[in-house]
Amino acid sequence: MHAKVSLKLALSLDPKLDGYQKKKYVAKLLYMFILGWDIDFGFMEMVELLSATKYSEKQIGYLAVTLMLAENEDLSRLIVSCILRDLQSNNEIFTCLALHAIANIAGAEMATTLLPEVQSLLVSGNHTSFVRKKAALCLLRLFRKFPEVFEAIDWAPKILYMMDDRDLGTAVSVISLVTALAQVYPEAYYGAVTKAVSRLHRILIQKDYSPEYVYYKIPVPWLQVKLLRLLQYFPGPADIQVHQRLNEVLFYIIKNSAEIPKNVQHNNAQNAVLFEAINLCVHLDAASDLVDQTLILLGNFIIAKETNSRYLALETMCHLAATGARNCIDALRVHQDTIIASLKDKDISVRRRALDLLYSMCDQTNVRIIVAELLLYLQIADFAIREEMVLKIAILAEKFAMEYSWYVDVVLQLITIAGEYVSDDIWFRVVQIITNNEVLQEYAVGTILSALRSPTCHETTVKVAGSILGEFGHLIANMPGSVPLDQFTALHTKFPTCSAATRALLLTTYVKFINLFPEIRDEVLAVFRAHLGTLDVELAQRAGEYLRLATMKSGDQENGADDNDSGELLLLQTVCEEMPAYPERESALVVKLNQKIADTEDKRTWVIGGKDANTEVAKAKAIRDAAIAAASNGNSGAVAVASAAVSTNKLKTFEDKLQEATAPPAGSTEEADLLRAIELSKQEMANQIQKTAIEDARAEAVLDALGAGVMDYSLVKPAVKPLSGGMDDLTLYSRLVTSANGLLHRDANLEIGIKTEFRDHLGRIAVFFGNRSSQPVTSLTAEIQADPQIRVTLMQPIPTIVPPGSQLHQIYKVECLGICQPASFLKVSCAIGDGVSSSIPVNLSLRLPVILSKFITPIILPSHDFFQRWKQIGGPPRESQAVFRPASGGVAPSADLLKIFAGVGLGIIKDVDNSPMSIVGAGIFNSAELGKVGCMVRLEKNEQYQMYRLTVRTTNEFVSDILRAQIEECVALFL
Repeated sequence: MHAKVSLKLALSLDPKLDGYQKKKYVAKLLYMFILGWDIDFGFMEMVELLSATKYSEKQIGYLAVTLMLAENEDLSRLIVSCILRDLQSNNEIFTCLALHAIANIAGAEMATTLLPEVQSLLVSGNHTSFVRKKAALCLLRLFRKFPEVFEAIDWAPKILYMMDDRDLGTAVSVISLVTALAQVYPEAYYGAVTKAVSRLHRILIQKDYSPEYVYYKIPVPWLQVKLLRLLQYFPGPADIQVHQRLNEVLFYIIKNSAEIPKNVQHNNAQNAVLFEAINLCVHLDAASDLVDQTLILLGNFIIAKETNSRYLALETMCHLAATGARNCIDALRVHQDTIIASLKDKDISVRRRALDLLYSMCDQTNVRIIVAELLLYLQIADFAIREEMVLKIAILAEKFAMEYSWYVDVVLQLITIAGEYVSDDIWFRVVQIITNNEVLQEYAVGTILSALRSPTCHETTVKVAGSILGEFGHLIANMPGSVPLDQFTALHTKFPTCSAATRALLLTTYVKFINLFPEIRDEVLAVFRAHLGTLDVELAQRAGEYLRLATMKSGDQENGADDNDSGELLLLQTVCEEMPAYPERESALVVKLNQKIADTEDKRTWVIGGKDANTEVAKAKAIRDAAIAAASNGNSGAVAVASAAVSTNKLKTFEDKLQEATAPPAGSTEEADLLRAIELSKQEMANQIQKTAIEDARAEAVLDALGAGVMDYSLVKPAVKPLSGGMDDLTLYSRLVTSANGLLHRDANLEIGIKTEFRDHLGRIAVFFGNRSSQPVTSLTAEIQADPQIRVTLMQPIPTIVPPGSQLHQIYKVECLGICQPASFLKVSCAIGDGVSSSIPVNLSLRLPVILSKFITPIILPSHDFFQRWKQIGGPPRESQAVFRPASGGVAPSADLLKIFAGVGLGIIKDVDNSPMSIVGAGIFNSAELGKVGCMVRLEKNEQYQMYRLTVRTTNEFVSDILRAQIEECVALFL
C-alpha cells in the first residue's frame, strides 16, 4: 500500500517525467496490477508511452494498456490514433505491437476503424512475412469477436491468394483464418479446396518444403493438419484432377503411417496428420476403400500404450459411428469389448471418449450389453462424468428399448446408483412414458412400489413413486402387499426425510389417494390437518386447500360440509381425474445433452451420437453443398439492394426481398410478366418454342391471351378437365389428399372410408367397411399395395363377413422409408350376398392417399430465414416450377388455397410477400432412410388470366418434382 501511494505522488507531483521514468513507474504499476491491487491512476502515462520512439518504452505502454484496459472503456478510444500510426509505421516491430493490442483489447468501435488497415497489412506485398503472419492471426481474433464488421466475402479472393504464400509460417496463419471464415461463408471460400489440395500435394508428393520445417521426419505437420481440417468444411472436389490428387495424398499419408515410430515426438506428429486424414476420408465417403484401410489401423491404436493414440483413435471412431455407414458400424462392433474396457482407462479423457463412442455405436442389437456395462461402470465412475453418463444411459434406454419394462428397470437402477445426478428431466420423462403406455402402467407401479420399500431408496424414487401411484395405484390395489393402506404407508414413511418440494408433491398424491381409495380417507385427512400450521408456506397452503377439497360435498361448495358427512364428492373427482396422455415431442434429454456438447473455436463437422443425431448436420451439409454448387456454376451474384423500393416507401414484393439475398447473374435479362418474374432470356424462350409443334401452339395461345412474350411456355400445361359433381372415386381421393378422414368409395352396397394419423415418417390408417345392402358382404379381403418406399404392416385384420347395416374396420401401420410416388392402392375383393342363392362379386382398386405430403411436418420460419434458405437451395434441379390453369376455369380464393397448404403439411410463412395474390409455405419431409428434407413452396395466382404459378424448392430434386406435381393437382382439381 505504501508503494502504491508513493507511485501516485510521484506521478502527480512531477509533470515533467521523461520517457525512462514513465516506463519505470508504469512497469511498477503493472506489477502491482498483476499482484491483484486495484489501480486507478497512471493511465495517461501509459497512453503517452504508446507515442514513444524507443522500443522499450513503447513495449511497456502496449503491455500496460493490453492488460489493464477493457475493450469497452472510454480510455481505449484515446489510443486508436496511436495504434493506427504504428500500423502505418515502417518499423515492423511497432506494427506487431499494435496488432497485439488490437487482438486483445479491440472493441466493436475500434475493430470497425482499424480492420481495413489490418486487412491491408495481410495482403500487401510491402511487409515481411513476420507482419503478415501476425496480421492474419489478428484478423482471426477480430472475426471471432465481431463477425458482423468483417467484410469476409469482399476480401475472399485476396485472402485465398495468401494461402499460396511461400513462407510456411504465414501460410499456417492464413489457413487458420480461412478455416474460420469457411465455416460461415463456404460458398465464398470454396476456392480454398483446390489450393489446399495443391499445397498438400506439393509437400507430400513433390517434397516442396524447406528443411527447417521438418519436425522429426514429418514435413510441416502443423500445416498438413490445418489443410486436412480445412477440407472437411467443404464437399469433395468437383474437378477430377483435384480429386485424384487428394486421393493420392490421403493414400500416401495412410500408407506411411502403417509403422509406429519408436520416437515419441515422431509418433505424435505422424498421428496428428494421420487422424486428420482419416477424418477427411470419413467426411468424403465413409464407405470408401480408404476408410476400410484405416479401420485396421484404428483397431491397433485403441490398444496402444500411448494415451494420445488411444484418445485420438476413440474420437475418430466416434466420427465413424456418426456416419451410420454399415462397414463402419460392423468394424466398431468387432472392437466393442476393447471399447468397453477403455471405460476403466487411467486417463479421464480416454474414459470420456470411450463413453461417447459407446453412446454413438449403440443400437437395438447391442443396447442391453452397452447399458449393462455403463451401469456397472457408473458405480465407480468419476464424479466429473457421472451426470453425463446418467443422461446418456437414460437416452439409450429410451431410444432403443424393445420392452418398456426393461426401460423402467434401467431408470430405477440409475436412480439407485447415482440418484444425485438424475436430473428432473430424466424422471419427468419416465412419468411421461409410463402415462402414455397403458400396457406398461401396471408393471411400472408394482416395480416402483418395491423400489420405494428399499432402505436405500433415493428421493428421486420417491418423486417418481408419488407421481405414478397417485395416478395408477389402483391397478395393483388388489395384489398382496399393495393394498391402498400399504401404498400410503410406503410413501409416508419417506415423507419426513424428503425436501419441501417432494413433500408438496406427496401431498398432491395423498389427495388423489382419497379419490382412488376412500377407505384410507381418515389417514390422509389426518396428515393434512397436521400440516395446517407448518412453517413452510407452500406445504401449509396445500394442506389447507386439499383438506377443504377432500371434505367438500356436491352442493356444499359455498357452505362447506362436516368431515363425517357422506355423499359423492363430485368436485374432488373432477379435480383428480386421470391425467391425459402427454403430447409426443422430442425428448428433453436429447436437447439437454446437446446443450452440454460445446464446440471450440473450429466447429465440429459432426456431433457425438449415431446417424440419427447427425440428421440435422447432414441436412445442413446438403444445403451448403447445393449453395456451393450453385456458386461454382455462376448462379449466385453480388448482393443487390432494392433502393428504389426504399426511396419510394413502396412495399417490397417477394422478388424485391429475394434480391436482397441474391441478384441475377451479370448479363441476364429479367423481365416481369403478369405473374411477376419468370426469368427467361429471349434466346432461351425461342429454344423452348422450337421443341414441338404442340408446344408451339400452346405457347402462342398463351402469348395471345397475355399480350406479352415473357412466359416460360414449356411450363404452361393445358387445363385439367373438371371433375363431375358426383361421389366418384377420383373426387373422393382428391379430397382425402388434403384431409385426414373421409370416404374412399361409396355405392349402393358398399361404403369404404379411412381415418389417418401421421407423425414424422410414421402413420396409422384405419379402413372402415360399411355394408349398405340388405345382404351380407362375404369373402371380404383387403390389401394395400404401396410404393416400395412405403412399408405397410397389418395391425388388425378384418373378418371376411360384414353383416347388413354394420361396419367393421382394419388398421394398418405405415412407415415412409424414402421418396415415395403416389402409387398406393387399396385392393378390395368381396361378394354381396350369402353365397347360397346368388351373390354379386365386387373387385375394387382404390387410390390410397399414402403420399409424400402426408409425411411432411409444417414449420414456421421468420421471413429473413425463409429468404436465406430459399437462396441456399437455389434453382434447378432442386427447384420445380409449373404454370397452369385450374380445372374449374377460375382461381380459388386465398382462404381455400391456405387450406390446401395446411392439408399438404405446410406451415404458412407470413410477411414474406405483401401481395395478396401469393402464398408461401414451408415444411420438412420425413423418411426413415433419407432423413429430413426441407421443403419451401410459393404459389402465385393471376385472377385476370385465371392462371397459377407454383414454385417448389427442396433439398432433394426428386422431392421437389413429386411435391410440385401433388400440390399442382390439388390446386387444379380444387372443389
